[in-house]
Amino acid sequence: MKILLIKDVKSLGKRGEIKEVKEGYGRNFLIAKGFAKLATKDVMKEWEVEQKKNAEIEALEIAELTKEKEVLEKLTINITKKLGNNGHLYGAVTKEDIAEALKEQTKIEMDKKQIDTKNIKSVGEHIVDIKLGHSIHAKLKINVEGK
Repeated sequence: MKILLIKDVKSLGKRGEIKEVKEGYGRNFLIAKGFAKLATKDVMKEWEVEQKKNAEIEALEIAELTKEKEVLEKLTINITKKLGNNGHLYGAVTKEDIAEALKEQTKIEMDKKQIDTKNIKSVGEHIVDIKLGHSIHAKLKINVEGK
């Protein structure tokens, strides 16, 4: 019997593949557990329509993220931190500091988990990587000043 996998099955295949399986395995396990559907013409058409819709949604998301990347790469965020006696920062600039400064200065909300930074412990200009999704990364300039 032919089935359409709607979930990944470890020893059989990935989601969206059409496989030929024994009837008992297909009906009693794959279809019964919700891993597959019987590969009829209606099911195949429905699957294709769903895939096209998902591709359109993904294309829109990528376009929005690309615009957001362009906006972020034009920005420079200023962060003021306390200096120690030797002229170095007292502590480090954290992901939370960057997310908070970004929200205050530009009204763009960013989850701290999206910000990829090494410990910024010196005054000056630094580049921070921001993961936006769909393998799109933005480079944000951070200007650290001491007080």
